[in-house]
Amino acid sequence: MKEPENVCNENTFNLLYEAHGKPVWRFIYFKCGDTAQADDLVQEAFLKLWQNCAKVTKEKAKSFLFTVCNNAFLNEVAHTKVVLKHSKIQTDRTNFHSPEFLMEETEFNEKLKNSIENLTEAQRTAFLLNRIEGKKYTEIAEMLNISVKAVEKRMSQALATLRKEIGNV
Repeated sequence: MKEPENVCNENTFNLLYEAHGKPVWRFIYFKCGDTAQADDLVQEAFLKLWQNCAKVTKEKAKSFLFTVCNNAFLNEVAHTKVVLKHSKIQTDRTNFHSPEFLMEETEFNEKLKNSIENLTEAQRTAFLLNRIEGKKYTEIAEMLNISVKAVEKRMSQALATLRKEIGNV
């Protein structure tokens, strides 16, 4: 019985390249859609075939090439996903503001919260409906069953009080 021929012979390897290079390239190009990436993956597959030539028989070479190429592509996809996920996490964690800015922002928000709490209930209601919920004066007037002029007065009083307590920020 004849022992299966391995791929370590240069002529055998060249024949395998001629026979399977284009089909493997088309297979991987169909998956990745990038000619340069397909070239790299096919080159990597043939390199691994050469490195493992003593273990791979001529009959198994085609299957070996397709498997190695496909696995290399899947590894690149997985790596890209990890990189993207990591970069998103890093971006989410990154704060582009100085510590002084963050401290001032916290102090301002605290001042604003306290100032809004100090408004009369009528002023606070009108202010929050307008500035936070985005309601128009006419909508607020209908909701509170008051005139539009009353809403305008409450808003102007609320804004005047806030300017006085917070300053003209």
